[in-house]
Amino acid sequence: MTAEINPFEEFGRTEASGYNRLVRTIVVITIASLTFLMGSSPAAAAPVEKTPVLFGIDNLKNQQFAPLKGKQVGLITNQTGVSSRGPSTADLLAKVPGVKLIALFSPEHGIRGTSEHGQPIGDTVDPKIHLPVYSLYGATQRPLPEMLNAMDVLIFDMQDVGVRYYTYLATMGMAMEAVAKRGITFMVLDRPNPLGGAIVEGQVLDPRIRHFTAYYSIPVRHGFTAGELAGWYNKTANLNANLQVIPVTGWKREEPWSETGLTFIPPSPNIQNPVAALLYSGIGMFEATNVSVGRGTDTPFEHIGAPWMNGKLLAERLNQLKLPGVTFLPTIFSPEKDLYESRLCSGVRIVVIDPQQVRPVDLFAQIACLLRELSPKDFQLRWLEVARVTGSQDFEHLYQQNRPAAEILEVFHKSAEQFLSDRKAFLLY
Repeated sequence: MTAEINPFEEFGRTEASGYNRLVRTIVVITIASLTFLMGSSPAAAAPVEKTPVLFGIDNLKNQQFAPLKGKQVGLITNQTGVSSRGPSTADLLAKVPGVKLIALFSPEHGIRGTSEHGQPIGDTVDPKIHLPVYSLYGATQRPLPEMLNAMDVLIFDMQDVGVRYYTYLATMGMAMEAVAKRGITFMVLDRPNPLGGAIVEGQVLDPRIRHFTAYYSIPVRHGFTAGELAGWYNKTANLNANLQVIPVTGWKREEPWSETGLTFIPPSPNIQNPVAALLYSGIGMFEATNVSVGRGTDTPFEHIGAPWMNGKLLAERLNQLKLPGVTFLPTIFSPEKDLYESRLCSGVRIVVIDPQQVRPVDLFAQIACLLRELSPKDFQLRWLEVARVTGSQDFEHLYQQNRPAAEILEVFHKSAEQFLSDRKAFLLY
């Protein structure tokens, strides 16, 4: 269990979680009081009927799997590849008459999503449906020709988190490249972008930068679904793949996951809820520095810290900025693994008040510039990795010239706004 200490008390005594619970309790009481004074209650409110959100796999099932009849099929998936009512895509496909599922492929974190980030995955055999599971995050990152023998269709079905440097969509792109060369159909069973699809943040990746975590020339928070990105990549990279997208229905692009009515399945061990997924789009950039993002604690990406950081001062300065949708609390934690394992880290807890308003990529730039001022000798950035996550060397150049966060964000915002226009032709929703 993560030890979190309230820094308002003597160092090492009172758990910060108690303080955070108090803040949440006050918020809940305030909302309840306002509701009461306004003469209504959640129970009394008229129910609003919403069209159910159906995944691509649900709609493929509603088509009685017609596009796959008579085909031999491979499936790239993990624990998130399930229908809206629960059965996994692999289990469903294995039972369809006239469809032969011949192989599974797993991404980073493995077929069950339990392996830690960066840990190589080996090939295995699925114990339930007794098919080979080829790893695309081990000896190879793309399907090899021998893995695709006798295959007519390769399907991609798993939940992405809407962030450029998350590796699942890089796996999709590499698989598209592999099947395009062989004339194999590539099918995407689409899913909502859990961050919503209306907001775009960050700089478009410089095409001169190419890495597994920097694969597409899109912003950090791109707003695409997997199916939309597949269409964009097929066109802009001139793959000419035989691409089929089975769309989501019932989802509106501005809806984040919390408004879909769907259960959130953690796509990887350190993204356990939609708030963590949202914050990952900006706080995840600190993994290119010597700041802990909370890996090895109960709430990764919801707080940051380091042994050299003054969390109380940083929280004060951040709150003075009045950033939209978020507030900050000083905290102390001790990661059980990863960076600063078993060491006490002072830092800030990031409390999301309004997910629609918070801009995590902006938050990264604001915090980094404050740390440049408050801890100039201690805060360290690995510039090659920073370029991969931010999108170019622009951040490095402006940061080292001591430019203010506002000037850095102007570059980010201009790039994102241009992409909003460029992507319109590829939107499905």
